[in-house]
Amino acid sequence: MKAVFGTLVVLLALTHCTLSLSIGSKAEKKKVVCYFGSWSVYRYGDGLFDVEDINPFICTHLIFTFAGLDPVDNVIIPLDPYNELCDNWGKCAYERFVALKRLNPEVKTILAIGGWNEGSEKYSKMVSDPALRAKFTDSVIDFMLRFGFDGFDFDWEYPANRGGEPEDKDNFISMSRELRAALDRHGLMLTVAVSCGKFTIDTAYNVPAMSQIYDQIHLMCYDFHGAWEDFTGHNAPLYGNPDIDFGNNSYFNTNFAVDYWLSLGASPSKLILGMPLYGRGFTLSDPDDNGLYAPAPQPIDAGPYTGTAGFWGYNEILEKFAKEDGWTIVRDPVYMVPYAYRGRQWIGYDDEQSLALKTRYMLAKGLGGAMVWSVETDDFRGLYSQSTFPLTRTVYEILNGPVTEPTPDPEGTTRRTTTASPGPDGICREPGFVRDPEDCAKFYQCTPDGQGGWNIFTFYCSPGTVFDPQSNSCAYPNEVAGCEDYTPPSAH
Repeated sequence: MKAVFGTLVVLLALTHCTLSLSIGSKAEKKKVVCYFGSWSVYRYGDGLFDVEDINPFICTHLIFTFAGLDPVDNVIIPLDPYNELCDNWGKCAYERFVALKRLNPEVKTILAIGGWNEGSEKYSKMVSDPALRAKFTDSVIDFMLRFGFDGFDFDWEYPANRGGEPEDKDNFISMSRELRAALDRHGLMLTVAVSCGKFTIDTAYNVPAMSQIYDQIHLMCYDFHGAWEDFTGHNAPLYGNPDIDFGNNSYFNTNFAVDYWLSLGASPSKLILGMPLYGRGFTLSDPDDNGLYAPAPQPIDAGPYTGTAGFWGYNEILEKFAKEDGWTIVRDPVYMVPYAYRGRQWIGYDDEQSLALKTRYMLAKGLGGAMVWSVETDDFRGLYSQSTFPLTRTVYEILNGPVTEPTPDPEGTTRRTTTASPGPDGICREPGFVRDPEDCAKFYQCTPDGQGGWNIFTFYCSPGTVFDPQSNSCAYPNEVAGCEDYTPPSAH
């Protein structure tokens, strides 16, 4: 899913939703857990999203996805070293992600391992051997401490499934207990992402044990239907409809999943209800047969930014609605979620209204909070909404009241340079980043031009921050040597 670029510009200053540097002490908040798909840095145009596009004030927990498991050494590894590490002039995404705590010290930054593409077999092998579990645990602790994460999120999809073994259910608990003990010694969190599908729950999870071990259990209540089927079905219904949901389809809704987890012994306060910021779509056989369970043998065409057939981010959905006439939106009165169709195109998704209903449902159930997957598919630029991140913001404000917003950059955005621009003579001596000698808030990226010279890219930190060459990120002036008394020389 990665494109090849001649030059990748690192965004080290906040973009259009520039954030303030002070927050007041507040009562404990309901949890709003925001997953971040780091591969979105390789998208283009209005879909490009990097660490600095995250608004850390509309989430209580931020989760970076994904790290992986080395199948030979059985240790945690970065899946995209160039983007995630600083080594070999990499983009330092881990360190920049953790640095969001400088903007909001209340937010927790967590690293997730796994995901769908990682598969299950190598995790099954690792947890089956106590020696390999110990090696893995040691590597996780080293990773957490090296990069400064506040916790670890285990997203194995799924124990005892997709090539796993029946013994995974018990071995996963052994692995979880060992991680819990090791993380506790360093005051670190342990969370887990889990299925909302009944068959997977039954085969994969010892729910009472997990409820004792984990700080938070993130219910992935989406992907109930999708283009792997040959009929239309909604991605994430809130309730089921007994008039049309027959057989196993009667389990494919959020309410069933929440009640089932609770019935198996999950602590309500540990459960975090997952909500999608995207939709699943189909190509109808007959444009006149456009309801639920209509014949649909193919996925909807890929969206312009996510590039995956059958999947549109909410930002892509709104863009389609704005640029293409003829979309009909239906709000199902039982599922409590919308779907839309135009010709043979059909998409089931969530919007502000449906996520508001799900958030209030979560409160009525006494759950610990909400989770969104994932922030980079929200309308994060606010191009088609009244605010940036309208879906995530809706969830947060219902749970915790108005967001304490920073004062936006008066020019609306921090500059993003995509072509070489002139810089001071002699500023570049090696590849990487260098601070301007006259202005602590100004810095440059130096990349070889292939002819013995340099391409120079110019950046500015957000107002009130300066560039820290030690962390390759923007920080408070009093944290950066030589910039403690920084005063901007002029407006940038």
